[in-house]
Amino acid sequence: MHPLAAYEYETLQISVTHQIATVTINRPAKKNAMSFKVVDELIAAAERISKDKALRAIILNGAEGTFCAGIDLGDLNHPKNQAFAFWELVKPGQSLYQRVCLVWREVPVPVIAVLEGHCIGAGLQLALACDVRISHPDCKLSIMEAKWGLVPDMGLTQSGFGVVREDVLKELAMSARIVEAVEGKELGLVSHCSETPLQAAQTLADEFAQRSPDAVLASKRVINAMHQQSAMTLYKEKMWQLKMMLGRNRKFAVKKAKDASVEFAKRQFG
Repeated sequence: MHPLAAYEYETLQISVTHQIATVTINRPAKKNAMSFKVVDELIAAAERISKDKALRAIILNGAEGTFCAGIDLGDLNHPKNQAFAFWELVKPGQSLYQRVCLVWREVPVPVIAVLEGHCIGAGLQLALACDVRISHPDCKLSIMEAKWGLVPDMGLTQSGFGVVREDVLKELAMSARIVEAVEGKELGLVSHCSETPLQAAQTLADEFAQRSPDAVLASKRVINAMHQQSAMTLYKEKMWQLKMMLGRNRKFAVKKAKDASVEFAKRQFG
């Protein structure tokens, strides 16, 4: 067994074949929603992967036909986690939620996301931080945070910049609209559509593995540098999320998700 696959995870499965690692979010009963445990284990897996110089590519997917249906709201809203969540927004540097996405941009091999079923909210922000996204045509995609009165704060200002047009990001973030992957490809959210996305990802990973690993790494680093954003953008993600969580319209957004007749208060912030 490969050393990476020997680690025991509660929410992930990892396998390594021919120097290609497959990392699978394994919470199918929750549609692979991102709990605190998933966040911790994804970061730990990425950091271990980064130390293995023999690996040539990573495939990131979700168990049983769904990539990730977003943040696990039950976990996030649990009283014991509220103080921790607020600390992540006010502490210096990247929050844990930003780190779980942006760490895949730092991994020194190409990362291919396989999108099926749902790729919503946190799931889409994670996918955008990967180097390539291969999706089943029927996969549902959304920057969902506005539906809950929140703002995308998981590194979207870094991962989305240069990948998706600014007007497209604004429209999707403001509307929380769900699009299928065929439209998502036209908008730039998806690199390729395939009826067999995992097989397509494996073929692409094999292609990467035929090239010099140093040249592949260098290509990732220099192209990422083309769209490097200031750390201030990540700070603004956290600052605005804190405002949203403390603002009066957040509770109306949660109610409106269940009852369309609920009306918002006047805009609170300038």
